[in-house]
Amino acid sequence: MKKLRFFLALCSALCMLPSALAQKPPLLPEKDVAALAQELSGETAKRNLDGISRNHRQRGSKGFHAAAELVAERARAYGLSNVEILQFPADGKIFYGTQRSRQPWDADFAELWEMKKDGDAWQPALRMASYEAMPVSLAEDSESADVSADLVNVGSGIAEIDYAGKDIRGKIVLVSAQPGAVQELAVNKFGAAGIISDAQNQRTAWWGEDENLVRWGHLQSFPNTKTFAFMVSLKTGRTLRDRLTHGGQIHLHATVRAGQHPGYYEVVTATIPGADPKLKDEEIAYSCHLDHQRPGANDNASGCVTILEVARTLQKLITEGKLARPARTIRFIWPPEVEGTVTLLNARPEFAQRIKAAIHMDMVGGGPETKAVFHVTRGPMSLPSFVHDVAEAFADFANEQTYKFAATGSAEYPLVAPEGGKEPLRAEFSPFSMGSDHDVYQDSSFSIPSIYLNDWPDRYIHTNMDSAANIDPTKLKRAAFIGAASGYFLAGMTERDTALVTNQMMVSEVRRCAAYLRRSADLPQQEKANGFLWSTEYSADALTLLRSFAHEKQIMKPAVPLFCGTQLEPRPEGSVTGDGLLVFKRNPQPKGPLAVFGYDYFEDHLKAAGVVMPKLLSYQGLWGAGEEYAYETLNFANGHYDAQQIRDAVSVEYGPVPLEVIIEYLKALEKTGVVSQAH
Repeated sequence: MKKLRFFLALCSALCMLPSALAQKPPLLPEKDVAALAQELSGETAKRNLDGISRNHRQRGSKGFHAAAELVAERARAYGLSNVEILQFPADGKIFYGTQRSRQPWDADFAELWEMKKDGDAWQPALRMASYEAMPVSLAEDSESADVSADLVNVGSGIAEIDYAGKDIRGKIVLVSAQPGAVQELAVNKFGAAGIISDAQNQRTAWWGEDENLVRWGHLQSFPNTKTFAFMVSLKTGRTLRDRLTHGGQIHLHATVRAGQHPGYYEVVTATIPGADPKLKDEEIAYSCHLDHQRPGANDNASGCVTILEVARTLQKLITEGKLARPARTIRFIWPPEVEGTVTLLNARPEFAQRIKAAIHMDMVGGGPETKAVFHVTRGPMSLPSFVHDVAEAFADFANEQTYKFAATGSAEYPLVAPEGGKEPLRAEFSPFSMGSDHDVYQDSSFSIPSIYLNDWPDRYIHTNMDSAANIDPTKLKRAAFIGAASGYFLAGMTERDTALVTNQMMVSEVRRCAAYLRRSADLPQQEKANGFLWSTEYSADALTLLRSFAHEKQIMKPAVPLFCGTQLEPRPEGSVTGDGLLVFKRNPQPKGPLAVFGYDYFEDHLKAAGVVMPKLLSYQGLWGAGEEYAYETLNFANGHYDAQQIRDAVSVEYGPVPLEVIIEYLKALEKTGVVSQAH
C-alpha cells in the first residue's frame, strides 16, 4: 500500500509537469518573458566584462576600487536608484561576525629574475615573473622584499620531512603546494627568504594537463612571519627542479613592492524600488563577487556583469512600461567574495532583515573551452524554500527552448546572442554545494534562501587563462534570463501565484526524490526511510514559507507526506537515549559561517578553548565532505532538533555519519561559544 501511494503521488506530479512538457513559459505572463528574452544582451554584458577583467581586483585594492567605480558608473547610467559604494573599515582587528577583517592588499611592482655569474658579480639573465605583465604571478599578501638568494627544491613543502638535510635559511624555496600552506614551516620555522610555487589548479579531469597555466597563489592573511611568493607554471617548475636535481645552481633576485595596509572593504549596491507601499521594504537581492585576480573573467567578472545586465534590462523595461514595477524592491550587490557579504550583513543588519531571497551568480559565462557545466543549485536541506523551484522552472524552460533551437534551427525563445554560440544550455539541477557567497546568505545566522547559478568544473579557474576570450555571450544571456525571470517573479509574487508555484514544487520534488532513490540504492532500509521522512518535512516547511512569502491570510503547515514520501511513523518514544537527545541552539552572535576567507573562526576559538579538532571536519561521506557536514550540523542546531535528528538530516544530504561524530562536533561548538544547550 505504501509503495502504491508513492507511485500514485509520483504519477500525479508527473502529469502536472508545467515546464518540462509545456511550450509556454512558466510562472510569468508570456509577454513578460518575451520582453526579457528580447532585451537581455550577452554582448552588453561581455563589454562590461572586458572592463572589469582588466583590473587585478584584490580586496580593498586600487584595482578593486577601479572595478567598483566602473560598476557604479554603469548602474547610474542605467538609471538604477540608490547607487552607492559602501565602505567598511578593514584593519586586521575589527570583526564582522565571524569574519576577522583582512587588511587590503596592493602591489606596485614585482619582478623575479634568474641571475648569471659574470666575474665576481651576478647579472640579470632571465626575467621569470613580472607583476606588470601578469599580476597573478605574485601571490596575494606578498610583502615588500629585495632578495638575492639561491633556489632550493623542497618538494611539496608542507611537511617537516621535506626540509630534512637542507639548508634553506636565507634561501628561496621551490614548492609544489600553495604558498600559504608552506609559509609557517618554510619561512617562520626554517628561515626561508621567499617562496616560488608551481601549485596546480583545482583538481578536475584537466588537472596538470596544461603546463603553461599559472595559478593564483595566496599567502597567509595573518602570518607569524611576512614574506613574498611568486607563482610559476608547471613547465617552469619542472625545468627548475630538473636543473637542481642534476646539481645546477640557480641564483635568483626578487624585487617586490607590495603589502597589506589599513583600508576598507568596498561593496557596490543599487536598487530598483518596489511599488507596493506594504511590500517595498522587502527585497529580492542579486549577488556576485567583484574581487579576484586579473583577468578573473568567468570567476567572477561573469557573475558581476550578468547581474548588471539584469539590472539594466529590468530598469529599462520598467521605465518603458513593458514590465510592471514589482511590488518588492530589487537590490543588486557587488562585494568581495564571502568576506564582503559577511561584512555587509553584519555591519548593515537592515539588509539581512529586508532581503527575503537572493540570486547569487558565481561563474556563469564559461564557453566551450572552459569545459564548464552550468548548474542551478538548490539551497541546503536546513533551509527549506520554494525559491529554488522557481529557478528550476525557468531553467527547465531555457533548456527546452535552447535545445529545440539547436536541434531544429527554430524556437520561440532561442536565447542566443549574435556574437555567441548556439549550443543548448543543458542546465543541471544540483543539490546544495558550498564555495561562494550563497553559503553566507543561507547560514542559520541569516537564513536567506538563495538561488545559486554557477559553472563547474572550469579548467581555467584561478589561472592566467581565465580570460574574456573564453566567455560566451550566449551563456551570459541565458544565465541573465534565468536570473532575471526568477527575481522579477519573486519580486512581484503574491497570494495569486501560490498555486503555480506549488505545482512547480511538485515537479522539483519528483526530481529530488528520483535522485535520492538512485543515490541511496545500496543503503540500509532505515537510512532510505530516513530520507523520505526528511523529504516530507522539507516539503511541508517549504510550502509554509511559500504561503508566508505570498502573505496568505491563513497559513497552516500542511500535513505530510506531500508529494514524495511514503508515510512513515516517527521514531518510537525511548528509541534514543543519552547524548542523542541533546538539543543545541545557535547563539545570536557571532553571525556568519565559521570558516570564512583568510580566517577560520572555529579553528581559532578551538585552540583558545583547548579542544582538539572534531572528527567531523575531516569526515568523508558517500556524497559529501566534512565542511558540508559541519555547515549543515550548525544550521540544524536551531533549538528544535536533537542530536539524533541532526545526524539523520545530514546523513540524508551527504551520506550516513556516526551519531557520536555529530555529538562531538556539537559539543565543540558549545565550548567555543557558538551554540548553547537548549533547555
